[in-house]
Amino acid sequence: MTTIAEFSIGSTRILDPSGAVVGDLPDFASDRDELVALYRAMVLTRAFDAKAIALQRTGRLGTYASSLGQEAVPVGLAAAMRPDDVLVPSFREHGAQLWRGVTLEELFLFWGGDERGNDFAGPREDFPTCVPVGTHAPHAVGVALAMKLRQEPRAAVCVFGDGATSKGDVLEALNMAGVWQAPAVFVVNNNGWAISVPRARQTAAETLAQKAIGAGIPGEQIDGNDVIAMRHVADRALARARSGGGPTLIEAVTYRLSDHTTADDASRYREDTDVSPHWKQEPLVRLRTYLTAAHGWTKADEEALLRACDDAVDAAAETYLATPPMPPDAMFAHTFAELPADLEAQKAALTGGDE
Repeated sequence: MTTIAEFSIGSTRILDPSGAVVGDLPDFASDRDELVALYRAMVLTRAFDAKAIALQRTGRLGTYASSLGQEAVPVGLAAAMRPDDVLVPSFREHGAQLWRGVTLEELFLFWGGDERGNDFAGPREDFPTCVPVGTHAPHAVGVALAMKLRQEPRAAVCVFGDGATSKGDVLEALNMAGVWQAPAVFVVNNNGWAISVPRARQTAAETLAQKAIGAGIPGEQIDGNDVIAMRHVADRALARARSGGGPTLIEAVTYRLSDHTTADDASRYREDTDVSPHWKQEPLVRLRTYLTAAHGWTKADEEALLRACDDAVDAAAETYLATPPMPPDAMFAHTFAELPADLEAQKAALTGGDE
């Protein structure tokens, strides 16, 4: 037998779980303000997360997907994006959406079942949250292809979980992105679980990054709890995409510290002893430790930041709770330019009008 091709998958970590520097720091990481911005975004994301769960548990929010322990992936990724790139998110990218200008009030509205929360005032070209698993990946390739055909130096960024990499939508999207050399960056938020199915029962592949190989595009793995590594590797992939170098797949290895959603009970399929070691790996403590050691982050800094984030989240939640619901007939709006007769009849019956 003759070997006609060989491949390898690289891995990047810059801060280890103790907050020690174990890789080459990129230039932005020498700037205290840049690191504080990343830390603040992760703290705000976690504060939103806690409030959303509290609201759901008291019947004031719909089913919610927590991003607890995974904040470094969306925040590091969004920090690397330019405003005119397009985010095509899955359902744990609250941190990226907030960074890009989606408001806390809009996120609460969306998770409260109000589609006005998907009509972002900020990043108007970003896609709404995609709840179906992996179905948005082909959309991201379409966006990227349009950018290429228009000769725009932009990129489409698509995020999905480890379970989505076992779906045809994602594999087909990777394949066509490679064929078309589309300016797309795919990020696998590998939290170890596809609801109750562990990573080991989803695929026999040693890494998820190597799924890029079959599509003929670069793939690499990073420590997904290291926000510096996440931003650095995303920076590089985005620059490559915008300059015509084609797509990249990044596998960010992290861990889902929470239930899959508030409709799930993870204690039914995993032990606390399996989860507890991962608390020592989580991203906020890691960066805070480094900020303290290298940039003089103080207890007063920390307390002020926590207070500011909690206040912002509480104020947004109050605004959300005080927002009048849409009228019932709103469900008929925006789907058809002209309502079909059967839906027109339903609308009339609902509103008491004539059929």
